[in-house]
Amino acid sequence: MRGVGASTQARAVSDRGMLPVVSGPVFRDLASFMRHLEGAGELLRVSGPVSPILEITEIADRHSKSRCSLQSEDAAVFDPGHCQLGGKALLFEQVEGSDFPLAINLFGSYARMELALGCHGEGGFEGIGATLGSLAQPTPPRGLREALALGRKMLPLLRATPKKARNAPCQEVVRLAENGDVDCSRLPLLKCWPYDGDPRAVGIDMTPEDSGTARGQGRYITLAGIHTIHADDRHEARPASHNIGVYRVQLVDETHLVMHWHVHHDGAAHWRSWKSLGEPMPVAICFGGESVLPYAATAPMPPGMSELLLAGFLNGGGIPMARARTVPLRVPANSEIVIEGYVRTDAGGIDWDPAGDEPLGEGAAFEGPFGDHTGFYSMPDRYPLMDVTAITHREDAVMPATVVGVPPQEDYYIGKATERIFLPLLQTIVPDIIDYHLPMFGSFHQCAFIQVRKVYPMQARRVMHSVWGAGQMAWTKMIIVVDEDTDVHDEKAVLEAIARNVEFPRDLELANGPLDILDHSAPRLGAGGKIGFDATCAMPGEEVGGIPIGCPPAADLDEVRGTLAPAIGSNSIRSLHVPTWGLGRIVLLAVDATEIGAGGRAIESILDMAGTGAELVIAVDGDIDLESWERVFFMLCSNMDSARDLHARDHRIGLDGTSKPVGHERNGEPCRPWPPRIEMSEEIRNQVESQAASYGLD
Repeated sequence: MRGVGASTQARAVSDRGMLPVVSGPVFRDLASFMRHLEGAGELLRVSGPVSPILEITEIADRHSKSRCSLQSEDAAVFDPGHCQLGGKALLFEQVEGSDFPLAINLFGSYARMELALGCHGEGGFEGIGATLGSLAQPTPPRGLREALALGRKMLPLLRATPKKARNAPCQEVVRLAENGDVDCSRLPLLKCWPYDGDPRAVGIDMTPEDSGTARGQGRYITLAGIHTIHADDRHEARPASHNIGVYRVQLVDETHLVMHWHVHHDGAAHWRSWKSLGEPMPVAICFGGESVLPYAATAPMPPGMSELLLAGFLNGGGIPMARARTVPLRVPANSEIVIEGYVRTDAGGIDWDPAGDEPLGEGAAFEGPFGDHTGFYSMPDRYPLMDVTAITHREDAVMPATVVGVPPQEDYYIGKATERIFLPLLQTIVPDIIDYHLPMFGSFHQCAFIQVRKVYPMQARRVMHSVWGAGQMAWTKMIIVVDEDTDVHDEKAVLEAIARNVEFPRDLELANGPLDILDHSAPRLGAGGKIGFDATCAMPGEEVGGIPIGCPPAADLDEVRGTLAPAIGSNSIRSLHVPTWGLGRIVLLAVDATEIGAGGRAIESILDMAGTGAELVIAVDGDIDLESWERVFFMLCSNMDSARDLHARDHRIGLDGTSKPVGHERNGEPCRPWPPRIEMSEEIRNQVESQAASYGLD
């Protein structure tokens, strides 16, 4: 592939324009979006050579956690603790070993997400949500005038369907594998974290050579729309099942990738349909395009409803689609780059044990490990290979990417957009909900705060189970329900509501169910315990276990601290903290958890010695700063399974959020291999620190 220099990139961000839509401007392609960001001071160029192996990640990660210049007024209401973060978007013009520039952190702030969706200063995400909500629940017309008004309101939906493109900029250059023109390694794919792609680094006796991924160097596609259809629609000109998902894809070699999708994803369901036919599944991996596409591809659409409809609605008109060159699919014509190919269906299923008797088998690779948004590496497993048949692209293409890692990253702002946009639709399923909040420390599927207007006993429990059955919210591990007078977006206020209102164990709701497949603490892959805290004020009818209603008394902070201070240094307890917001009822422990059961023993020791207070004891790893409650709860949500790690003693409970060594088992619930936390190597940190000026970013 021919190289793309800075002058070509300058054309890419200056020659293409914008399309107006109903709510505000959205952008018809990546270059026009970048042009707007650059004009607003929201994009910085890095002109010198940079490596896709770790270096770009470290630069981008520093930016994502720095203060942003253009802020969202709306975000200050629904995420006051983090609305000021995000830095700037970055354009790396010379990526070593690559033929294309790379753009990253494009969607890494609330303001940039609003710009991408055309709602910055136009009501924000909630304005879009209100429109969708009104369309989902239209008021029946009472006459001709109202019927005409309803028709006008529905017009955007009629314009949202995909349309046939007059031309396909994404196919200005066509490279076919059959001609030997395809080389995926020349794309600026990132290795984000040191252990990516090396099973040995997470304790598995398998080399990258044995897993079939060594030549890919642990590099991944991280921000692309994966287009698939159900096999039943294979003869349809416009398949109703056309789906777009955002999945990670690992580089194997010049013409092979390995596709990672979760069993509940539509892409995986489509793969199973093709597998039942015994035919490989056509796939198109599309980068860039209209600025609304990356968001739409992640949105929790109902099964069978294409993300293209949402994209068209947000875009103010249908997405122009063109026929792919080597697979029977349509692709967004304004994409930057498209990888076409077929995913093998002769591959075996996930949850493969490399130490077992079953071979890896044909059509598969041992994908991973991969540093994930949970803050830990997701463990490697068997996933199907993709045979690449073509790469098509613009002459001046730029590849978008994202860092997947400890939040905030771009996926955090994309997810929070979904939180706001889909609130009205969630309320149609669970009308009791006034508002909700997905805290950063919960990594979306680990924790949710729910605000209700309580009018009858056990209402909070009903809401918990409704949420546990609502679409993608079904994977939520921990739910905290509060009254309407608690600001659900004030995270510390919600934690204070637990301390003020929750009587243990009266106000706990325990269940078992599906969990995020990335949850390493789950006793079994994708399944484990769920826990709910009813932090509303108890009312008659809620005397669970015979415990009378009424708010529990606060404890004397100084007394609790004095009583528990001698525990430090014993039972593996490194430090102990009784936070003021916990009213003396909540105690935090930092525990040296290198031995089996250390976290549980530490908790039990506190339950034994406590007089008053200490009714909820939370243990995390010994190196965690207990003064940082966000970090404590991040580790708790990541490392705790309520079916295994809940300790109960009369009116006290403990939650073990420590890392668990191999062999740990409790209540008949095992531990699977525990992954390491993601952390950049000291060498790369020092390199980026020393070269900050040369990047032009200091």
